[in-house]
Amino acid sequence: MSSHGTIERRVPRRATTLRPVPAPSPSPAGPRRGSRLSRLLSSSAVQGLLILVALVWITPLAGLLLSSMRSEQDNASGGWWTALTDPSQLSLDNYGALLEDSGIAAAFGNTVLISVPTTVLVVGIAAMAGYAFAWLDFPGRDGIFLVVVGLLVVPVQIGLLPVAKLFGAVGLFGTITGVILFHVAYGLPFAVFLLRNYFAEIPREMLEAARMDGGSEWRIFFRLVLPLGRPAIASLAIFQFLWVWNDMLVALLFADSGSQPLTVALQSQIRQFGSNIGVLAPGAFLSLVVPLVVFFAFQRHFVQGVMAGSVK
Repeated sequence: MSSHGTIERRVPRRATTLRPVPAPSPSPAGPRRGSRLSRLLSSSAVQGLLILVALVWITPLAGLLLSSMRSEQDNASGGWWTALTDPSQLSLDNYGALLEDSGIAAAFGNTVLISVPTTVLVVGIAAMAGYAFAWLDFPGRDGIFLVVVGLLVVPVQIGLLPVAKLFGAVGLFGTITGVILFHVAYGLPFAVFLLRNYFAEIPREMLEAARMDGGSEWRIFFRLVLPLGRPAIASLAIFQFLWVWNDMLVALLFADSGSQPLTVALQSQIRQFGSNIGVLAPGAFLSLVVPLVVFFAFQRHFVQGVMAGSVK
């Protein structure tokens, strides 16, 4: 009852129901941007430009292939394009003579022995280190990772002389093992930096769920992290293989005549025989075809690795 003697009438409150707020519709900017890009790439002008760029890149490769299949007399008398109108100039005699050369065959084998172990070691060590820097807590983790990142700016030329003296003292100078160790040491900083940043994008909830299920760190690494990081690992493997396969500076310094790769062997052919096109052209194409095969074999994973993180 109020002070004026009137009786207050209590009005029952109506129960209010909370209506769910509709989720905001996704911004059409992403789909619009993707549709614009697809329309742009499907236009005839862009396709014509891409075909022109492809022809510019393929023409030297085609010229090298045709020159490697022509005799020295044909190469001296005319350009490689004359073989398009006279296919009788083409033969595989140069490749047969090249493979019969024990020096070139041994150099090709040395290139494989250097490139494959180097790629496997760099990718394997970098994958484990990248996972540790991304998801494991240990003393000095950030400081060590900063040191690894700082090693990216160290040029290869700075380490040639000190490492050469070190390899000479321990008996590794002039051996395939020494060349492999040098490539591994200088390939690891970039590889660790790349894979660490990629592994850091893995959802934390996924790793925590795997740990709650009783998975050890090694099991999580091999069964979960490596499959998820396959695009980045494939891209890194391709780049590392191409860098080592086409290297001549490190091999020219650290490899002797018995462990020299194909690039050094071809360079010695230039020094000894001048413009020996009958040896240089097939050797150069042989050294080129293996990276092409590796690239096209892992092309799908390479594209996934390049596009990873560019679109959310």
